[in-house]
Amino acid sequence: MAASEIDNRLNWNRDTTPLISVFDGLFERRYRTVLRAGGDEPFYRAATQLSDRHVIFFRADTFSSALHEVAHWCIAGARRRQIDDYGYWYQPDGRTTKQQRVFEAVEVKPQALEWLFADACGHPFVLSADNLSGSIGCSPEFELAVRTQVARYRADGMPARAKLFAKELVALGPV
Repeated sequence: MAASEIDNRLNWNRDTTPLISVFDGLFERRYRTVLRAGGDEPFYRAATQLSDRHVIFFRADTFSSALHEVAHWCIAGARRRQIDDYGYWYQPDGRTTKQQRVFEAVEVKPQALEWLFADACGHPFVLSADNLSGSIGCSPEFELAVRTQVARYRADGMPARAKLFAKELVALGPV
């Protein structure tokens, strides 16, 4: 199956305008944070002045990227939200097996939240190894860890901002 056929089948390129509206409506005023499409790569830009807005850029117009980047923001604490890209390490595509396992360890909670956000708005979720040019995909351990975290979030609750965002996605309905 061609990549464009897969994209269409999974609705990767659905209109992200409703997500942006929901996010900005919930968080721009209180957290001075907005969600924006069109980045070459996902990136969180922390505000440099009190009058500025923090900006979560998601890749191109990709619906799943928007959900994923919001998940990272929902997990980041107040101190991390004052630092570009939350101050996290990121190793781009082409990771070694060891680097991939480190990546997987820090991606469990964001991918679990992304999964719950996707469910909330009727969007398909696909686990991501984020290693397109590397030959290493998601490990079975990673898949199990994400599934386990989803079950924990369902049983024990999500972080407050994630819970609020998911609730609004449910109210919005399938987008």
